[in-house]
Amino acid sequence: MSSIIGLEDLLAACRSGGASCLTSVTELAPAAGSHASVAPAKFAVRNSDVGTYAYETRFDGGVAADAVVIDSKQSQNNRCEQGLVAAIVDGHDVLSRLPRVAVSYRVGDRVVELSDLELPHRVFDGHIRAATISGAPLTQDERYRRVRDAHPGDAFALLQTSPASLVFGSWDSSRATRQGRWRSVLVGEIVGFCSGRPEPEGPEPKGPELKGGARIDPLGMRIELTGPALKELADRQRSELSRGTYDKIVKSAGAAKGEQRVKASPVGLGGIPPTLEALAGVACSKIVRSHVLSFAALRQVRFGKGAEGDAACRALLAALALAALARSDGELVLRANCDLVESGPTAVVLHGRGGTQTQLSALSVEEADALLAAALTRAEQEAGVSWNGVVLAVDGDPAILAGAVEDEAGGN
Repeated sequence: MSSIIGLEDLLAACRSGGASCLTSVTELAPAAGSHASVAPAKFAVRNSDVGTYAYETRFDGGVAADAVVIDSKQSQNNRCEQGLVAAIVDGHDVLSRLPRVAVSYRVGDRVVELSDLELPHRVFDGHIRAATISGAPLTQDERYRRVRDAHPGDAFALLQTSPASLVFGSWDSSRATRQGRWRSVLVGEIVGFCSGRPEPEGPEPKGPELKGGARIDPLGMRIELTGPALKELADRQRSELSRGTYDKIVKSAGAAKGEQRVKASPVGLGGIPPTLEALAGVACSKIVRSHVLSFAALRQVRFGKGAEGDAACRALLAALALAALARSDGELVLRANCDLVESGPTAVVLHGRGGTQTQLSALSVEEADALLAAALTRAEQEAGVSWNGVVLAVDGDPAILAGAVEDEAGGN
C-alpha cells in the first residue's frame, strides 16, 4: 500500500539534489457514460461569433493522436486558487493565515474586495498597482516596493506578502525595469483524446461540428413590435441590460419606419426555430487530468535564510500547492455539459534522480491541510516566517470601478 507524502519528503525534495517533481495523474470519464460528449473550453476567434476549441497533437500510449484541451493550465490554477479562497471564507484555521494583498472597491452601500488569489496577475495585477493606501499610491509604499523588488536570490518579502504569486506564477509586466517574473511551480490541465479534428485549411476545409438550439415562446413564435414600442420597452429595462444588448435593440427599433413592426427577439420575446449555430460537444475516447509540482523550479528560489531555512520556505510553498490541488481535484466542476467523474484512483509519483520513482497515495484535503500546518510550523522555526492573513489592505481607484463594463455573456 502506498504512503502519502510527508514533511520530511518535501524538505528532502526542496534541498539541493532533491526530487525533480511530483506528478498527479487521474483518468476521467463523462459522467453520463462513454457515449456522451463533453464541452471543452471554448476560445474566441477573430471575426467569429461561434468560437472554437483548442486542438493539439499528443501521445497516447506512444501513439500520436488528436486531443482537445478540456481545461487549460490557467483555468486549473484558478480552480486551485478558488479552493483556497473558499477555505478562507469558511474560516479555515491555517489557510485564514495565508498572507494576501486585498484591494477594495465601494459599490453603492457595499464593499467588493478582491485578493491576489482572485486577480489574474496576482500581486502585480493592475487593480493592485493602481490602488492607494492611506491616500498615497501603493507603488510608493515601502512594503509593496519590497515585494516588487523581490528576486530569485531573495524572495522572502514575496513569501511573507503573497505566496500565491510564487506558487501559481506572476509577472510584473508593466514595470520599466526589474520586472518580477515568477513561473508557476504547479501546472496542470485536462485533455481529451478525440477524433474528427476540424481542418481549417486545405482544399476542402472542415469546420467544427455544430449542435442545434431552439427557443419556444408559449405566447407565439413571432412577437413583433413597432419601433417606438420596442425602444420604450428597452428604455424601461435599460438599467438591467448590457450596453451591447441595449444598443442592438435601439438600432433594430430605429430601422422600423412608421407602423412597421420588427422582431422583439433582442429582448427575449418570441421563439427561435431549431438551428445549427453552436459548437457541438466533443466525443473523447480518453480524458486525462494531470498536474506537475516542480521541485526543480522551487529550488531556483532562495529566501536569504540559509540552506535549511530556504528548504523550509520551499517546502511551505509546496505544501500550499498540494493543499490547493487537493481542493481542486475534490471538486470536479468545470462547466455546463462537461460533467466528469474519476474513472480510477489518482496516480501520484515522486520523481527522483536517475529515473527513480516513488509511488504515493493522493492526499485528501484533511491530509494536505495537516501537511501545510506542519510545513508552516517548520518554516516559522527555521526561517522566521510569519503568516497572519491579509498583509496589505488597499483602496481601489474609483475611476477603474466607474470604467468597468460588463461585456456580453459568451464563451465559458
